[in-house]
Amino acid sequence: VQLQASGGGLVQPGGSLRLSCLVSGFSLDIAAIGWFRQAPGKEREGVGCFSSRDGTHVADSQKGRFTISRDNFKNTVHLQMNDLKPEDTAVYYCSARDGPCAVVAHRYDYWGQGTLVTVSS
Repeated sequence: VQLQASGGGLVQPGGSLRLSCLVSGFSLDIAAIGWFRQAPGKEREGVGCFSSRDGTHVADSQKGRFTISRDNFKNTVHLQMNDLKPEDTAVYYCSARDGPCAVVAHRYDYWGQGTLVTVSS
C-alpha cells in the first residue's frame, strides 16, 4: 500500500488549495482515508476522513472551509481547503486503514509522506 500526498504550496491568507492523496494497492471501496496535519512544534491533528461506507467527515474546527471528496477514476481522495489562514500552515498527511472513517491517527496503518502547506502573505 502506498499513499502519495500532493498539492501543497505557498498560498496567501484567504486563498485555496486542493490536496490530493493517490492511493495504490488499496481500493477506496474498502479503505478509509484520513487527512491529518502537523504544524511545527505541535501534535498531529485530525482534519477529516473519507470512506465509501461512511462518506466524509471533517473535523469541527475546519467545517465550512475544508471538504473531502473522492475521484472515482483515479483512486484519489482530495482535500479542498478554502479561506486558508496562517494557522492552517502545516505538513498535511493522508493515511489509510481497513475500517470505518476515523479522525484518530493511531487507528491508521498506512501513511503518505506529507505535503507542506504554508499560508502567509
